[in-house]
Amino acid sequence: MHDQIEQTGISANKLAAALALWPAWQRADFQLINHTENATFLLTLPDGKKSVLRVHRYGYNSAAAIQSELAWMQALRRDKGMFTPTPIPGANSAVLQSAPVNTNTEVPAQFMVLFEFERGREPSEHDDLQHSFEELGQLAAKAHQHVQSWTPPDGFERLQWTENTILDPDGLWGDWRKAPLMDAHRAVYQQLDQTLRQRLIAFGKSNARYGLIHADMRLANLLIDGDQTKLIDFDDCGYCWYLYDFAAAISFIEDSPKVPQLRDAWLKGYREIHALSKEDEAELETMIMLRRMALTAWIGSHISSPFAAEMAKDFVPRGVPLIENYLATHG
Repeated sequence: MHDQIEQTGISANKLAAALALWPAWQRADFQLINHTENATFLLTLPDGKKSVLRVHRYGYNSAAAIQSELAWMQALRRDKGMFTPTPIPGANSAVLQSAPVNTNTEVPAQFMVLFEFERGREPSEHDDLQHSFEELGQLAAKAHQHVQSWTPPDGFERLQWTENTILDPDGLWGDWRKAPLMDAHRAVYQQLDQTLRQRLIAFGKSNARYGLIHADMRLANLLIDGDQTKLIDFDDCGYCWYLYDFAAAISFIEDSPKVPQLRDAWLKGYREIHALSKEDEAELETMIMLRRMALTAWIGSHISSPFAAEMAKDFVPRGVPLIENYLATHG
């Protein structure tokens, strides 16, 4: 188990020592459950009680940005009655902690947040997801409705997901041009890049279309608990077009034949809570392709991650038919 943990760059021994920051959890066993941007661990005490520890990748989000993420999560729970993960304070009463847990001794202390354990299972693309996507549309609408009237606390700081921060060579998730297998398909991807920029500039960033969103409502960040769909992991929340939340929800399954049904279900749920114009709906495909480009860049810049390495085997060529269909109607 320790070998698996240390493949993330985190020292199992240092992590065990860092649990002293939460004295009630100091004797917990820990198991790696996810490693993409951050590393997430399931903690289990001898009496069976569980919690979830998130160790942030060094250099990705600042302390102010993480505090801002937690502030919005708590506001959504308080103001909208939405399920959001509940952070557990450490011995010093702060929910954001840090400790030197990396196997590389030159990496400074990394930020960590401990969350209460929530029941549920991660859905699969092979499940019947229509009910979950209708509920997901409702959750997205509640969140978007909330931010349009919410005043963030002083010092609030989150990423900006724009055409430039996603598509430029120095994008937040890397450069799509450097993704594996790109050379053979560069021309069609470059045409998509140019088309997306033009359409997004024309679409604009009015308050009705652009604001603070979850930005990563994909299957891996959902828990299905009976009939309830729970939304977790707000680590990538930031400012973007509201409809990008649907695009993120179908991450890595954009070419699934189920997508039209999932889109209809999401839109149905969304409109039960919040208005959405036909003009906005018409740019859903633009958001899907923008997300696809973000994921393409992410795979190239995170190739050391086993998940990214597996996706890299065919992600770029699989995207070509999607791009060609989009350009035929939107180019």
